[in-house]
Amino acid sequence: MTDPTHKREPKYLLQRAEQFILPRLASRLPAWVTPDHLTSLGLLSCLLIGLCYALSGQYKWLLLLTVPLWLLNWLGDSLDGTLARIRRIQRPFYGYYLDHMVDMLSAAAVCIGIGLSPYVNMGFAITLLLLYYLLSINVFLETLVLRKFQYGYGFIGPTEVRILLSGLAIFIYFRSEPTIHLLDFKIGIGDIAAASAALFMIISLVYRIISNLDYLGKIDPPNVVKH
Repeated sequence: MTDPTHKREPKYLLQRAEQFILPRLASRLPAWVTPDHLTSLGLLSCLLIGLCYALSGQYKWLLLLTVPLWLLNWLGDSLDGTLARIRRIQRPFYGYYLDHMVDMLSAAAVCIGIGLSPYVNMGFAITLLLLYYLLSINVFLETLVLRKFQYGYGFIGPTEVRILLSGLAIFIYFRSEPTIHLLDFKIGIGDIAAASAALFMIISLVYRIISNLDYLGKIDPPNVVKH
């Protein structure tokens, strides 16, 4: 759900597959299902995912439960706007605000849950959350200044992140988590994955900022005072 005056430019690996699947799924939903129902499903599933991560130290099987929950999150988060567009019941400003507030709350629930698990240090988890917020702020600014809504970074979008997190949860569940002892710290595969993700996010953000400033500098050059 975005302002129709903004050009949607999703750029991620599974973009074409989603553009084929989502309208067909949305058209088959019963009439009583509304976009707000789907948005609520997306938020609720993320709250449960965060809880599963947080309790996975005592109940490791909860890692596996996150996989179907990520599927539900994908359905809720991806279908709400699609359903509104198919039924022509878009609420551009309401939907834009609601979607992104839900995204912020969902990210907080997931990252805090990951940090409370025994597999990722809380410092790494909070770093990921802050970087996610910075990436999101950049998207919001692009939407305002460039009039485009591009929510993928480096061909990685929300769907790819869900798949990666699901795969990591399955891997950790079925294998004893390998750890590396570095000085007085124990670093597990979850920490390595989080650090790698943080590095990718930083590089992607810096690249987008430089690209945006280069483009904006050309269309909005500095005023030169002539003496």
